Amino acid sequence: MNRLVYLIFCVLSASQIYAQKDSLQLGDNYAEDQIYASISYAQFFKQPLGVSKSGFSYSISTGFMKDVILNQKGSFSFAVGVGYGFDFFNHNIEVREINDETIFATAVGTSSNTFKSHNLEFPFELRWRTSNAIKYDFWRIYAGVKFLYNMSHKFGFIEDNKSFSYKNLSAFSKLQYGLTLSAGYDVFNINIFYGLTPIFDSAEPAMDTSVLKFGLIFYIL
Repeated sequence: MNRLVYLIFCVLSASQIYAQKDSLQLGDNYAEDQIYASISYAQFFKQPLGVSKSGFSYSISTGFMKDVILNQKGSFSFAVGVGYGFDFFNHNIEVREINDETIFATAVGTSSNTFKSHNLEFPFELRWRTSNAIKYDFWRIYAGVKFLYNMSHKFGFIEDNKSFSYKNLSAFSKLQYGLTLSAGYDVFNINIFYGLTPIFDSAEPAMDTSVLKFGLIFYIL
């Protein structure tokens, strides 16, 4: 039911935006309000010494951006948004929660070691594009910062045929942020997220592990 409501909302929002676009003429003041969706390859970086890179991991997200133009031509703007993101990591750190203390070790002898995370996203962007009020296919460069608020997460692994899982660790940083860059033409654009904050704010031993994502982002006017 929730998925159906969300789909109806997206369709109605897109229809309203298109209707507004159809009434514009060249030289008119306009904004690029957009629904976005992204899929990215993800990695943990700044890992502890001796820990190898993550296995195949991915991130998906979707949301809505509100565009505020900064010049009459519409080539420069500022945008704010809200959305949802899901992260899935295959990684090489053994994570446990013991007596409300998060303990880390290098994963040895585990057949599966994953991390899943559900986040609210709050992107802020400065935008440059070659569009105008009646031109919908254009080049763009969007740069900014994205804040993430973690709603829930789970670390899990299998060791000696036994499953272990730990949800919402005490050391996990619920508020994170990073730099973003999107560039491309028309619907298809490359997208990068470079995390500036560690995903753990207190742990034994101390860790500075952050998130790096790169992939594709799609904008729907």
